[in-house]
This record gives sequence, C-alpha cells and structure tokens, in this order.
Amino acid sequence: MGKGFQGRGVEKGTNSMENITNVPSSGILERIQRDLYGGLSEAVVAGVNEALEGGLPPAEILAGGLIAAMDRVGTDFRAERLYVPEVLLAARAMKAGMQVLKPRLAETGASMLGRAVVGTVAGDVHDIGKNLVAMMLEGAGFEVVDLGINQSPRDFLLAVQETRPQVLGMSALLTTTMLAMGEVVRTLEAEGLREDLLILVGGAPLNDAFASQIGADAYCRDASVGAEKAKAYLSHSR
Repeated sequence: MGKGFQGRGVEKGTNSMENITNVPSSGILERIQRDLYGGLSEAVVAGVNEALEGGLPPAEILAGGLIAAMDRVGTDFRAERLYVPEVLLAARAMKAGMQVLKPRLAETGASMLGRAVVGTVAGDVHDIGKNLVAMMLEGAGFEVVDLGINQSPRDFLLAVQETRPQVLGMSALLTTTMLAMGEVVRTLEAEGLREDLLILVGGAPLNDAFASQIGADAYCRDASVGAEKAKAYLSHSR
C-alpha cells in the first residue's frame, strides 16, 4: 500500500464524471455523485441531507450516490485521469457524507459491505498511501479500522482478534520494513486467524512475487485495486 496505496502522480487529471452512464433516475443522487467526484464535501453533505429529507432510504443514498461516485473515482484513478490530490478530496467528501448517513443506516438496520483493518507495518511511518486505501475501502462500503503507522505483528493480531475483519491491508514504503509483513502473516497463522481473511499488501518496494512469498493473497499497486480486490473477495465468499 506505499506506492501501491499512493497512486501515480500529483498533476491534475481530466475530469470524466460526465462519462457516467448508469446514473440513477433521482436527480439528487446524480448531484451527489457529481459533487463527490469533484471533492465538494459541503455540497455532498447538503445533498445527502436533502435526499434524506426527501424520503430516500439511506441505503439507496449510499449505493446510488456515494459508492457509485467512488467507483468512478477508482476507475479514473487507475486510468490516470485522476491523481492523488483529487482522489483524496473525493474520499474526504465521501467521508463527510458518510458521517451524515451512518446514524441513519444504523437506525434502519442496514449493514456495511464488510470490515477491513489497515495499517503501516512496524518501523514505517509513511501513511499517505495507507490513508488513501482506507478512504477508498470506506468508499466501497467497508467499515474500516485504521491502525495507523508503525504497527507490530501483535498490533495487527489484536486488531484481527477484536474486530474479526474479512480484509487486512498492510502498507510498507521501505525495503527495511516490508519483511514485517511476513511476520504478521505468520503470527495470524500461528493463532489460527489466517483462514477466511483476505490479506492485501502494497508499497513501493513490493510486487506480486513478494506477496506470494510471504503468504499474502495479493499485491495492490494502487488504492483502487485494493478496493476492487476486497469487493470481489466479499462477493465470492457469500
């Protein structure tokens, strides 16, 4: 999750929100999508409140407004039409909208897609990429437990024991810290917690071969790939 969690540049990308073709019939959901894609947090909050006041179910606002827009953000990020600053703005707008929606979702008994734990491994204090993945996962409908930076194998173990996630994401930006990922996997295996857990890893020095070597399920070159793999895993495991 380092480079894998950070994207490919910092230049301004081409806004392709106009390419959304599967827009819900409700104009308010379309507006939420466009405002979120543009990173307009206050407008997204206003749109979510307006949709709720208009009687739209919270789950419909989540799926047809917030998640639909973040799906497009992920697609355009991967295609290099959007870059890290723009994705961060969109993800923050998603988070702002979710703060309004979460209590209403709880009232209706609606659940999130799944739960994910993410963190940067021991000895590494880089967090931009990890933060981006956390926001992309939340944008995909996951409840995210963000452990932060410099997390030991025991920290990851305790988090998995306490929260029982379906997905675990680990980030490392340094070659000197990437080996800690293998220690986390071995610790989970020793405690019988590896099974039924999708382990994703990312970072500048990583690749597919390293992920396979340490027993992770996949290397993610960027945040959108991590979110896609997490969603695919959940859909296949149900």
